[in-house]
This record gives sequence, C-alpha cells and structure tokens, in this order.
Amino acid sequence: MKIFITGGSGYVGRNIIRALKKRDDTVYALARSLKAGEVVEKLGAQVVAGDITDGDALRNGMRGCDVVIHCAGKVATWGDPLDFHRVNVDGTRQVIQACQTMGISRLIFLSSGSVIADGKPKIHIDESAPYPRKPMGLYPLTKGLAERLVISANSDSLQTIVLRARLIWGRDDTVWLPGIIEVVQSGRWVWVNRGHHLISTCHVANMVEAVTLALEKGQGGHVYFVTDGSPVEFRNFVENLLMTQDTSAPDRNIPAWLAMWGARLSEFVVRRFSLDRDPPLTRTAVGLISHELTINDQKVRDELGYQGTMTREDGMIDLARRKRKLR
Repeated sequence: MKIFITGGSGYVGRNIIRALKKRDDTVYALARSLKAGEVVEKLGAQVVAGDITDGDALRNGMRGCDVVIHCAGKVATWGDPLDFHRVNVDGTRQVIQACQTMGISRLIFLSSGSVIADGKPKIHIDESAPYPRKPMGLYPLTKGLAERLVISANSDSLQTIVLRARLIWGRDDTVWLPGIIEVVQSGRWVWVNRGHHLISTCHVANMVEAVTLALEKGQGGHVYFVTDGSPVEFRNFVENLLMTQDTSAPDRNIPAWLAMWGARLSEFVVRRFSLDRDPPLTRTAVGLISHELTINDQKVRDELGYQGTMTREDGMIDLARRKRKLR
C-alpha cells in the first residue's frame, strides 16, 4: 500500500511507521518541522513538509495514496483552547477534506478513550457509550469533536474508521512514562484516592496491531476501542512501570475532592497572573487518573480479529530490558 500518515514523528506514529515499513508499504509522513522530518525519514518514510492545517501540504502528501492514518493531535491537559481546536478539530477537518479531494478510499483516525471521560467512574463501557455533556477538559472535548467529524464523513467512496485507546504505554514512550518519572523525581507525586481503582490500558504494540488490521478490515463509520485486555489496578500498573525504570513513587495520598480543589486553584493562579507555564495540577489530569475507566473491546476482537498479542507482563519485561541496555 501507499499510506500517508500525520503525526508520524510522535510516539504512536513512530511505531506505526516501523510496522508499515516491515510490511513493505510506502509511507509518506507529514512533518511540520525539520526535526520531525528527520525522525520520520530515519524510519524510512518520505517527508511531506507542512502543518496539519495546511490543505495544500495534505493534498500533496496524499497524492497517489490508498489510505490515510491520522495520528497528529495536541495531547495535553492544559493549553490555549484555540490551539486545541486548531489542531484537533480544524486539522482533522482539513485531513477529511483532503481525503475527499484526493480520492482516498480509507481514513483511520487515532482517537482516545478519554473522549468519554467526565470525571465520573466509567465501568466496562463499550462503543455505545454516549459522549459526555461535560468532557473532562479540552483534549477530550476536541478529540470527541474530531471523532464526530470523521464518523460523519464516512461514505461509499471514503470509509472512515476511529480507533480509541486509553493510556498508551510501552517501548519508545516519550510522553506518559517520562512524565510520571519527572513528577516523581521532582517530589510532586501523590496518589489520588490511594490509586486502587481499575483502569484499561493499551500497549503501543497492541495499538499498532489494531491499526494494521483496520487498514483492510475496519468497517466504515465505526468506532473501535482497543485495550490490553482485562483491567488493572491503577496503582499496581504505575508502580510496575516505575519499577522497570528503577524508580518508585512515594506513599503519599490525597482524596479526589482535595486534588480537584488544588487543581482549580492552580489553574486560577496561572490564568489570573498570566503565568507562562502550565499549572502544577490540572482538573483534566485529576479527572483522568482518579476514577475507574474500564473498557470492553470485544468489538475490535470480533470484527477485526484483534488479539492484543503484547501482554502487560511481556511489555514490562521489554521496558526493563531496554532500560538495562541504556546503562
């Protein structure tokens, strides 16, 4: 196949490009900076210079391609609302329009399980769960809006597929695990409600498996949750992750109501005094880690043949081995 990918220099995008090159696909990757271009080029993709909202660059990159994989997005728990909408919503709209113009037959959109988060427990939910009236922050809000654009664009000529994963982790992680380690090492880590609630996770290798299956088997207009299988206790999962990096978290705990109060205060101070930094704690972060969010991914298993071949145990072993190699 000839495949165009956005967000190819990001964590998930890099792993997708590696998998596509192993399949001997030809990959074109959008890159909005020289650094991003160097990353995707080293992985074997052909660089397409441009921003996610640059329609000309998108159409140029899609020329002659069969499929588009849209990974690019603003992933954060704080930031300018206009920026979230520009990248996640307007950028997705531009991708869809370019696909329609260039005759692309299939668009795969990588979304997030957080689109259904509203700060309340979500237990064993599936794709029928409605979008919340009050999403848990700008990232869940704008990814949910982008999802709806993608789903509504499905047609006989352009099949659109949404893949949702919650808490992507594993090798080559430059986002989640490094972020936890930084908070722990700075002395700012505390457990919320002791961290004993259950969560669903998705190893990056399992997300890549779902993407490669969706290239040919995904049904247009459908959403698919992707997970590692059975849920896991949040605290146990984080402690095991940190253990692979020879790090441990302190046994400090605060109740969820106090964490949310602190987040509101932190956000108020940053806004009130126009501070050029993120709040040390945000409501989005608290809302996403303080309650159970468990997912039923039976649909992707039944319809696409997904197996989730990377187990959490094997994923943790892989992380520990890679850490030892870097010593």
